[in-house]
Amino acid sequence: MNDDKITIGLFNDTYYPLVDGVVQVVDNYARLLSKKAKVIVFVPKGRDKHYKDVFPYQVVRSKRMRVFFLDYDLALPQFDNYFKKVLKNAKLDIVHIHSPFTMGKIGLEYAKKHHIPCVATMHSQFKRDFKRSLKTPLLTPIVSILMASIRSVFNNTTENWAVNGEVGRIFHEEYKVKNKPIVMLNGTDMQPVTDKTKITALREKYKIRPEEKVFLFVGRINILKNLPFLVRSLKILKEKHFPFKMLFVGSGQDEDSIKKQVKSLKMTKDIIFTGKITNREELACHYALADLFLFPSLYDCSSLVQIEAASQKTPTLFLKGSATSDTITPEINGYISEHEEFDYANKIIQIFSDKEKYNSVCQKAFDDLYLTWPKVVEKAYQRYIYLIKENKKKLQFEKKQKLEKKKKKYN
Repeated sequence: MNDDKITIGLFNDTYYPLVDGVVQVVDNYARLLSKKAKVIVFVPKGRDKHYKDVFPYQVVRSKRMRVFFLDYDLALPQFDNYFKKVLKNAKLDIVHIHSPFTMGKIGLEYAKKHHIPCVATMHSQFKRDFKRSLKTPLLTPIVSILMASIRSVFNNTTENWAVNGEVGRIFHEEYKVKNKPIVMLNGTDMQPVTDKTKITALREKYKIRPEEKVFLFVGRINILKNLPFLVRSLKILKEKHFPFKMLFVGSGQDEDSIKKQVKSLKMTKDIIFTGKITNREELACHYALADLFLFPSLYDCSSLVQIEAASQKTPTLFLKGSATSDTITPEINGYISEHEEFDYANKIIQIFSDKEKYNSVCQKAFDDLYLTWPKVVEKAYQRYIYLIKENKKKLQFEKKQKLEKKKKKYN
C-alpha cells in the first residue's frame, strides 16, 4: 500500500458497451475512487470490436466467449496471457468483485494469493437467473451446482456487501452464505431538473393533456421486469376511465412482444415507447415529467432507476415481496401493491385520490431515497481503508505467532 494512494481492483463479468445496472455501479465507483486512489477495472472484452475505452481510470480486458442463448458472454481471463501479466503486476491493496463468476473468482484468487482483503457486492438474485435460463426440470441439478459455486465465492471473501437489507437476508437465509452481508446502498449521478421549460416541451412532444397523469418505466424492455403484468394493469386503469400517458424508456429483447400486447389491447395512444435515452439530462427530464414511476419487477434487487426517480421527487409503485422495494416505507416515501392487476390499477387510483398525501410522499421520496454516488463511494472508500488496516494487523499478529512458535520449537 502506497502512503498516498491505495490501489483498488474492481472485477466484473460485463462492461461497456453493454450497459446494465451493475456496469453503471462499477463505473461510478471507479470514476469517483480514481480521484483519491489508483483504480483498475478488470472486465471481459465487449462484442463491439470498434469500441474504445475512454475512462479516467485503467480498464484491463480479458478474452471472452460468446454464450448464444444469453445476453452476456463468458469471460476467459485464465486463457489470456496479457490479462494475467497485467493482473500479476497490478500490486492491488484490495479487491472488490461485483460478480461471483469467472472474473470474480480470479479476483478472489488474486486476493488470497497476495493476502489482501476481498469485498464482494451482491447485486442479483442468482437463483432466479439460473431457473429462468435453465427452464427444464432435468437441469435442476445444474442450478444446485451453480449455487454451490456462488456460495463458495461469497463464503471466502473478507466481507460481503448487499445493495439493501432484503438482498442481504436472501443471501444469508436462503442462499446459506455464512455471514450476513452489510448493507451498502447504491446512488445516482442524476441532479434535480431546475429548468421547467424542458418539462413543458416534453408534454408537448408526447401530446399529454392537462388532465392526464404521466407514468414512467425506465430499463430493459424485458419480460423479466414483469412488463406484461404492467400493461394488463394499465388496460384495467383505462377501462376505469382514468386518464394517463405511459412512457416506456429503454429497449430490449422483448420490445416487439410488449408492443404487440399494447396493440392487441388497443392502447397505442395511451402507451408510448420512446426507445433508449442515453443523455442523462434528457432522462432526468422524463423522470421530472412523470407523476409516478411504475416498477413491477420481482427480479431486480435494487434498481438504480428508483433512485433516479426519487431525484426528481417522483415516487415509485412496487409490488409486494419485491427485494427492490426494501428501501422504501410504504405510504411515506413510496408505494406497494399486491401482485394482481386489479389491485395495481386500483392502487394507482388511490394514490392520486389524496393530493396532499401524494405531495408529501413525493417530497419524502426525495428526502429519504435520493442518494448521490459521492456519498456512497466515500463510505465504500473509508470501508476499504478500514479493511486494509485490519488485514495488516491480522497479518502482523499471525507473523508474530509463527515467530513465537518457532522460538519455542528451538528452546
